Amino acid sequence: MGATLVDHHDHVDLLRAGVAGAGNRWGDFGSGTGAFTLALAELLGPAAEIWSVDRDAAALDEQCRRMKRLFPAIVVRFVIADFVHGLSLPPLDGFVMANSLHFVPDQAAALARLVGMLRPGGRVVVVEYDADRGNAWVPYPIAFLRWQTLAAGAGLVDVREIGRRPSRFLGSIYSAVGEMPAAGRP
Repeated sequence: MGATLVDHHDHVDLLRAGVAGAGNRWGDFGSGTGAFTLALAELLGPAAEIWSVDRDAAALDEQCRRMKRLFPAIVVRFVIADFVHGLSLPPLDGFVMANSLHFVPDQAAALARLVGMLRPGGRVVVVEYDADRGNAWVPYPIAFLRWQTLAAGAGLVDVREIGRRPSRFLGSIYSAVGEMPAAGRP
């Protein structure tokens, strides 16, 4: 398999199994210009309510223009903030962290804070490089085996890989999902 560029259809496919049937109120943390926010919009449809969080206002402006052009019926709230610090959002059905958690040195603490925003049964979908060593562009990658440990430490259950694509950076990217236990389930 040769390394290829990942496009919108890949973004949708990487999220599909984690998003399907999990409700319509989602966040995209570290959303940048919105590649995965657009994928969420496509998967969730017109009933979606998405919080797109990034600290780069220019990236969110670009994302807003793209969203209005491609998915005008979808409600997206653009939040200029660093997801590592306190966010004030309503309980979410799920959130996506695509190529964003690998910039955070203390991933366990950040994930634990964010998981606290999920409703019972809510999901976390990550897209990350399956590597143990980083570089200047991906300083703290999260290999899938390490993701399983981080997710379990944050209280997520049913943690599993749901997609994988070759990447010209660090070999491959994977997507994985984990869930908050449903109410009454340990």
